[in-house]
Amino acid sequence: MKNMGNMMKQAQKLQAKMFRMQEELAEKTVESASGGGMVKVVADGRQRIRSIQIEREVVDPEDIDMLQDLVVAAVNDALAKSQEMISAEMSKLTGGMNIPGLV
Repeated sequence: MKNMGNMMKQAQKLQAKMFRMQEELAEKTVESASGGGMVKVVADGRQRIRSIQIEREVVDPEDIDMLQDLVVAAVNDALAKSQEMISAEMSKLTGGMNIPGLV
């Protein structure tokens, strides 16, 4: 039974560390760009888009499809980078162990 108590304490410590890590990740950001930097997207560690910047030169009323494609590409890349950042931080926390449901 003593081992069960130790496991519970370790689980509580891990949970507290995960909470702190999530709070820290919420403040960290990643940036992505498409169209040679014409569209830039910033995402945070909670997988939320913080900002989108679009250069005037890429706004062409005759080619809205291109602008939409550039925004989608930049957003998807920013979210992928955000997920990589989360996975890297989680790996530090778990010592590289793959714990189902955490990432």
